[in-house]
Formats: sequence, structure tokens, C-alpha cells
Amino acid sequence: MAFVFTDSNFKDSALAGGVTVVDFWAEWCGPCRLIGPIIDDLSKQYEGKATIGKVNVDDNPEISLKYGVRSIPTILIIKDGEVVDKQVGVTTKASLEAKIVAHL
Repeated sequence: MAFVFTDSNFKDSALAGGVTVVDFWAEWCGPCRLIGPIIDDLSKQYEGKATIGKVNVDDNPEISLKYGVRSIPTILIIKDGEVVDKQVGVTTKASLEAKIVAHL
């Protein structure tokens, strides 16, 4: 299961160092539901190598605003506290995996 990022735990969880993948999503978003299982699979596959999780934009507006998320799904790849890659919209598992591997 993917990590659940919130406004209160984001700084300590996502910006602590290493590689973090953050999926910005919402319950009502159809494309987000397509990406969800991919994020869950990748979180298991890269456990111990990268932190992979989700931010519900409806429940956590501060993080979404801070990173300028205007469309969902938006996936940020953060390395050592800095955004190093961004994916807006639906993508494939292979594409996301290639982005993760490039930053590990």
C-alpha cells in the first residue's frame, strides 16, 4: 500500500532525503483511479529504495498549493527535498518506473 502524505506529515516524510514519488489525486478523478494501482504496485516494488505515496488534494490543500498542482493526477518525483521530475496526467507503469530508476 502506498504511503499517505498529508499536510502535517509531508515535510518529515517526503522531504527527508532520498527519492520520493508523490501522486496528487482525488476520489472523484477518473484518471487518478487509473494511476492508483500503479502507484500501489510501485510502492511495493521500491520499498526500502524510495518512498512512494499519495496526497488527496481535497483533504490536503496546502501541499497542492505549495507545489502548484492544478491538474490531477500530477506525480512529482522529489530527490533530497527538491522536485526533479513531474508527470501530469495518466501514464504507464513503465514510464513512471523509468523516471524513478533515473533518480535512484
